[in-house]
Amino acid sequence: MTKGDKVLIIVIILISVTSLGLIKSKASGYKEKYISIQINGEEYKKIIFDKKIIGKTIPIESEFGFNLLEIGDEQVRVIEASCPDKLDVHQGYISKPGELIVCLPNKLVIEIKGSQENNEVDHISY
Repeated sequence: MTKGDKVLIIVIILISVTSLGLIKSKASGYKEKYISIQINGEEYKKIIFDKKIIGKTIPIESEFGFNLLEIGDEQVRVIEASCPDKLDVHQGYISKPGELIVCLPNKLVIEIKGSQENNEVDHISY
């Protein structure tokens, strides 16, 4: 292996590590993630992720039914529900902005939302 080959390998490794770091920073580019809980189409509660609420449970009671949420480290799941099919319980944790847990019988929607750090235009189409 020549000296030029070694330099080329080092350059390729540096480019790979740098691009992985850029991809990871873009994927986690939300400055404030929070949980939006909606019942029957109206916002019921907004919970901002915080280290103090990790492991806490939040009961949600409405005229449509009962759900019990568990807050994890920037993630949330339904651990108990009064609906017959329990699809929301079986779904597990959600953690990325845009992900939803829906309980149709209880008319409940749990969504992870977040505001991005930079409001730059990603793409422009003509």
